[in-house]
Amino acid sequence: MLMRSEPFYEFNRLAQQFFGGTPAGSWTRPATMPVDAVRNGDEFVIAFDLPGVDADSINIDVERNVLTVRAERRPIDLGEKAVTQMSERPLGVFSRQLFLGDALDTERIDAAYENGVLVVRIPIAEKAKPRKVAVTTGQADRQKSITS
Repeated sequence: MLMRSEPFYEFNRLAQQFFGGTPAGSWTRPATMPVDAVRNGDEFVIAFDLPGVDADSINIDVERNVLTVRAERRPIDLGEKAVTQMSERPLGVFSRQLFLGDALDTERIDAAYENGVLVVRIPIAEKAKPRKVAVTTGQADRQKSITS
């Protein structure tokens, strides 16, 4: 169902670990977000980790079987007297693209955000669901032609 994900995802993830996360205040470079994707019966379920993100900043688009999820984590306003002692939480724009197969019904996507996890549910298209095919022997048709 999921054809492929971003080709350089692993490289970007390793580079992010090596060079550190998105620098605080960096609003230009999209960071990645961890994803789990499973098929559950007649739907495909994708879970994106987005802790600390406001639901209003999440944007989901589907165009030509490409699902794009973008979200923004903004800094917490602690007041003028706050002095940063440590800053490890990445801030800025997070983006992820997944290429969806034709077997998914992208017209009926549902998304819910709770406890820092965005869950996107995509139904399996009717044309892609397994179906039974009746097998006939053709004996009745042959019998009719012999007696006629």
